Amino acid sequence: MTKVHPNAAAVAASLAVAEEKREATAVASLAAAGEKREPVALTVWRRSLLFNGKGFTVFDSKGDLVFRVETYAGGSPREVVLMDADGRALLTICRKKLSLADEWSIMDGDAASAAPKRFTARRNMSLLPTKSLARLSSVRGASDRGDAPRYHVEGSYVGRSLDMFASASGGGGEQGRRVATVCRKEAAVGPDVFRLVVEPGFEPALAMAVVILLDQMYAS
Repeated sequence: MTKVHPNAAAVAASLAVAEEKREATAVASLAAAGEKREPVALTVWRRSLLFNGKGFTVFDSKGDLVFRVETYAGGSPREVVLMDADGRALLTICRKKLSLADEWSIMDGDAASAAPKRFTARRNMSLLPTKSLARLSSVRGASDRGDAPRYHVEGSYVGRSLDMFASASGGGGEQGRRVATVCRKEAAVGPDVFRLVVEPGFEPALAMAVVILLDQMYAS
C-alpha cells in the first residue's frame, strides 16, 4: 500500500488561514457586543506569550486572544505598546520624562509613528487617604470644547479591585458613569489573572490601556 505523506506547505497554509479566522472572530465578537450594548468581559493574564518576556495577554469570553503586550526591558519601561492579536499597535502608553509629577500619555498606534496624544494621565499624589488612583484628561479639542472626556480610577490595583468612571470636564462631582471594572477572577490563583469588564459604549482597548497604565504606576 502506498503511504500518503501530507503536503507540509498545504498544512501550514491551512493553519495560517484558521488562525486568521480565529483572530477575526475575536475582534468581531468585541464589535458585536458593542452593537448589542452588552458589557465586554475580558480575562487578563499578566504574562507575555513570549519566553522571558514581560507583559499582558488578554482573552475574550470565548478564550480567543484579543490583546497582547510584550516588553523585554527590566523594571518599568517608559513606553508600552498595546497590540491586537496580530501584533498591530493600537495604543502606546508613555511616561513623561523629567517630570516632577508622575505623568503619562496615551497615544494612538506606535509612538514611533508620531501619532497625536489622546490622553494625558497623572497618578494621584495626595498625602490624604483616598480611593482615587489616577486621572485621565483628553487632549483632543480640550481647548475649544467644554465636554472633553475625563476619567478617574478608584480602588486598589494591587488588590485587583478597580472602577473607572467617566465625566465631562466641566462636571463638578468626582463620581460619574462607570465605564470599566477590574476584579479578581473566580478560581484564579494569585493576582496575575483577573477580569476586566468594559461597559457598553466604552472602548475595550482604552480600558486595557488604563490597566497597563496602573500597572506602570502601582505594580511592585
